[in-house]
Amino acid sequence: MTMSSMTGFSRVEGSAVADAWVWEVRSVNGRGLDVRFKLPGFLAPFEDGFRKQVKSNFNRGNLSVNLQFEKKPDEETGVIVNTDLARDIIQQFKGLADEGLVAKPTVCGLLGVRGILQTKPVELSADNLHEPLTDSFKNALQALKLARNNEGEGIAVNLGNALDRIEYLLELCSDNPALQLNTIKQRLLQQVQVLSETVPAERLAQEAAVLAIKADINEELDRLRNHVISARELLKSKGSVGRKLEFLSQEFNREVNTLCAKSSNQQLTDAGLEMKTLVEQIREQAANVE
Repeated sequence: MTMSSMTGFSRVEGSAVADAWVWEVRSVNGRGLDVRFKLPGFLAPFEDGFRKQVKSNFNRGNLSVNLQFEKKPDEETGVIVNTDLARDIIQQFKGLADEGLVAKPTVCGLLGVRGILQTKPVELSADNLHEPLTDSFKNALQALKLARNNEGEGIAVNLGNALDRIEYLLELCSDNPALQLNTIKQRLLQQVQVLSETVPAERLAQEAAVLAIKADINEELDRLRNHVISARELLKSKGSVGRKLEFLSQEFNREVNTLCAKSSNQQLTDAGLEMKTLVEQIREQAANVE
């Protein structure tokens, strides 16, 4: 099976020299391809390139792409002293200390003031990160594709099971005694006898023709069999088949509704209703296929 779902998630870590990051890509179903990026501001020039990578791998789905930079575990943390704040504190307390109202500021005391010690900011270079980020994003998209394909395999199995059941029900309908020629003829004769007392002969012939047409569901059964064949071919096809499956489910539904309307006994009605349920399942599954 080559069917792909539009639902999936991937998380890929990457690093280069002193920089480390995590790509997270989420995908849900959508009518077309919509990609939203959440990147650090200094990487904005790279977004078009990342977007092209997505388009070369997927045709449908709403994708949310998030890039988060993290501190590497073995990275040494740099600490700097906020000298401006320290000078200001010393200046503010100098007069009070000279008058003996407070103790003179000490190094230990200053270190206890919030903001005196600050972590040295990590400088990220866009130029040095372009190639490694592009490579790791490629891995994230491949992981997402694998997740979507795995989900698609499950959908294909469910669709195949539904088609098997529809095929069985179609054969059940074909073998129904109510569709035998002698049975239809006998039922028509009974209905004609009831109408013959009050309906002119010409009108009676017209009514008999209408009843004969309504009693025959072979055309609907044949079309449903053809739809089953078409659906199986789509399950084996490569590329995007979701929209074709959605359209085919509408055709399934149209024929099943006609079959139910023409039903002449309870067995046919029950089979038709079950097929309606199966067709609805196919429609729901198809809505998540790429």
